[in-house]
Order: sequence, then structure tokens, then C-alpha cells
Amino acid sequence: MMTIDWSDFEKVEMRVGTVIAVEDFPEARKPAYRLRVDFGPEVGVRQSSAQVTDLYERDQLVGKQVVAVVNFPPKQIGPMMSECLVTGFHREDGSVVLTTPDAEVPNGARLA
Repeated sequence: MMTIDWSDFEKVEMRVGTVIAVEDFPEARKPAYRLRVDFGPEVGVRQSSAQVTDLYERDQLVGKQVVAVVNFPPKQIGPMMSECLVTGFHREDGSVVLTTPDAEVPNGARLA
């Protein structure tokens, strides 16, 4: 495993946001949803693709708080421009478990 300096970690803006909309994303190479996530007034609403269809239904995601990296440059994913990276953990079966806070926090709160 490569080690990093504290200054490297400080560059990553990981923030909490609430999923406000979920759409199917049939154009994605792997099954995915298109998410719109509200990160509060400082960051705003951003969209992202999330390959979480194995474990989550669309209606389970709306209102869920997630942790995302918000300072990557936008990335073209099929016909959409991803504006953040919603984080999660891969299980042995390939499914992804979303990274979520275990208690509600304000949208836009930064991982400390």
C-alpha cells in the first residue's frame, strides 16, 4: 500500500449530500443509476453515476445521505457529465455498498 502525506488527504473534498433524484441509466456499460445529490448551498446539487443497482432500489436511495468526492473535475460517462464521485465499498460478489453517515449531518459537511 502506498502512503500519502496529510497534505495529500487535505486536498480531497469528501462531503455529505442527500440524494434528491434517481433515474435509471440504461446507457451505462454496467448497470447504474443517475443520481442527483444536494450538497448544500456551498457546493450545490451535483449529478453522478452510481453502480449500486444490485443492493438498492431507486426509492430506497431518495432521501439517503451519501459521502462523495466533490472536487474531481467533471467526467463524461456515456451521455452524462458526472460532477462528483459517490463513494462505496465493493463486496466479494461485486456489489457496491454506499458510504453513508450513521447519523444525519448537514448537507455539505466535510469529512474531517
